[in-house]
Amino acid sequence: FSFRATVVIGDGKSSVGSGVAKGRDVAQSIQKAVHQARKEMVKVPVKEHTIPHPVTAKYKSAVVIMKPAAEGNGVKAGGPVRAVVKLAGIENITAKLTSRTKNKINIARAAIKALQQLRITA
Repeated sequence: FSFRATVVIGDGKSSVGSGVAKGRDVAQSIQKAVHQARKEMVKVPVKEHTIPHPVTAKYKSAVVIMKPAAEGNGVKAGGPVRAVVKLAGIENITAKLTSRTKNKINIARAAIKALQQLRITA
């Protein structure tokens, strides 16, 4: 008998990571998931509180499209994508999940993969 925990952590200043782990009790599984998420932290280039350019990413069956938004628009994204983007410190973004998957872990990983693809353009 074991518990599985899924954790997304971020500093609100352009770093975000996710982790999944199992443990004998809830506290142990959360602790292991947080440790894994810290190891997998990625830096996200943020330009004027939004992303620098549109990006699309696919992780297994989850496909996420992210586009920069104007100042004051806020975060227009649902579920796991919203959580990942807010923890990364992005304040204005539009995101859409274009696949039919309901697997929240894969959606969160697709969002992180999309953020990894971002590059600052001159």
